Amino acid sequence: MNTEARLDKWLWSARIFKTRSIAADACKNGRVSVNGVLVKPSRMVKAGDTVAVRKPPVTYSFKILQPIEQRVGAKLLPDIYENVTTPDQYELLEMNRISGFVDRARGTGRPTKKDRRAMDAFVDSASMDFDFDWED
Repeated sequence: MNTEARLDKWLWSARIFKTRSIAADACKNGRVSVNGVLVKPSRMVKAGDTVAVRKPPVTYSFKILQPIEQRVGAKLLPDIYENVTTPDQYELLEMNRISGFVDRARGTGRPTKKDRRAMDAFVDSASMDFDFDWED
């Protein structure tokens, strides 16, 4: 069993990122830190390291239990890492979900082109029905 693994491979194999290239890009853009230090994708990680991944608005933290470079099934993930993300990060995620544009109800916000045409037709037809008599 390996005692070390590349960070980008570990992030991919632990299913934190969908692809290895996305994991490498996150490292290059300063969204991943190991033990509080921003790192490159080629950084070797070992058991006991703490990896922080910033996926706005939340920063997820994971403690590495087993450094792997081959992707494993989702059922085996509890053997690979321990999620040590603080509860306030999950509260922040929930607040963002509630207040953000996620699942925005139709009709709230800027009208679509179809809505605008319907409003224009309504206003035009309403103004045609009224006879304005400006004489008193």
